[in-house]
Amino acid sequence: MKLSNRILAIDESPIRKLVPIATRAKKNGKKVYHLNIGQPDIKTPKVFMEAINNYDTDVIKYSFSSGEPVLIHAIQDYFKRDEIIFDKKDILITNGGSEAVKFATIAVCDPGDEILIPEPFYSNYNSFTREFNVGIKPITTKAEDGYHLPKKEEIIKLITSKTKAIMFSNPGNPTGTILRLDEMKMMAEIAVEYNLFIISDEVYRGMSFDGLYGISMGTIKGIEEHLIILESVSKRYSACGARIGAICSHNKKLMANVLKLCQARLCVATLEQVGAAALYQLPQTYVDSMKEEYQKRRDIVYNALSNMPGVVCKKPTGAFYSICQLPVENAEEFIIWMLEKFELDGETIMLAPAEGFYITPGLGRNEARIAYVLNEIQMKRAMHILKKGLEAYQQIKK
Repeated sequence: MKLSNRILAIDESPIRKLVPIATRAKKNGKKVYHLNIGQPDIKTPKVFMEAINNYDTDVIKYSFSSGEPVLIHAIQDYFKRDEIIFDKKDILITNGGSEAVKFATIAVCDPGDEILIPEPFYSNYNSFTREFNVGIKPITTKAEDGYHLPKKEEIIKLITSKTKAIMFSNPGNPTGTILRLDEMKMMAEIAVEYNLFIISDEVYRGMSFDGLYGISMGTIKGIEEHLIILESVSKRYSACGARIGAICSHNKKLMANVLKLCQARLCVATLEQVGAAALYQLPQTYVDSMKEEYQKRRDIVYNALSNMPGVVCKKPTGAFYSICQLPVENAEEFIIWMLEKFELDGETIMLAPAEGFYITPGLGRNEARIAYVLNEIQMKRAMHILKKGLEAYQQIKK
């Protein structure tokens, strides 16, 4: 029997597709430092489980399709810190940020429509949009520019009658780039001038370094009807497995129709919503301490990469990722070689090949994404292994 063209067109995750190779390496006795996936090692705040344990009920009932009121209120308060005021009907709780991306795509695009996305981009954007026969048109950004956006006229050239939205993550995954205010205003101008939606993925907001602050698109005035903000507790609060996200917008018509999608999948897990509400109530000091830890790790990675011959890397300013150009022809082949053929005192590392974060053929072939989600000691060790691995690999390729 034939499978659908739609499912066959979806690519494997560049973040997860090499996991079986890493599993074999570990079965063969190697220790693998996983720098391939954005799974924080920072402990989930205790308030998450405390809120769940204190939830007293005889029956775990269906939650509201829109989400638990306690969580919606907590997200309202979170945005109020930046003077962004959402009504309770402007927020819908989703099964992670992933479902929020899917719902936003369904709501603004018909099959055959397109979304503009700066590349390199979070690889699952491609999977999520392809599920609904929606295309991605890339706004190509370059390492030498710190992965910042090109000029307005270059973006406008990409807009066609099929273009329905611009989507981006800020701070960026996989680049770690934080958009400047002038870039955000430029995107807002384009959206208004060409009647497009802006889908702003703000999962990593608050995770910024060097005194920078990741500004929400919700602070930009005049785009309320155009703006869709995607939220999640996964990264900011180190609660990836909770699978709690949200879609937020002042566009009443949009939200009323997205609610139909929420009703069709019934609801999000009740207990995880209760726990997530407690996370959103944490003070800013929690986020500040968390980003201080990630900045230390960023510095370890950036300083190490900067001293590796042939490696090109711009200093990331947010999230916990870095894209680097390696002195190899094919980064994926190098990563596989590291897992299968190389070890240093019984240890090796796993990176994510960056080609899967691009949609333009050929781009990212010699690049890798590093997720600095391990503690300082482990990150230093992993960078040392990478340096020695590159030296050994270059010798066998001569």
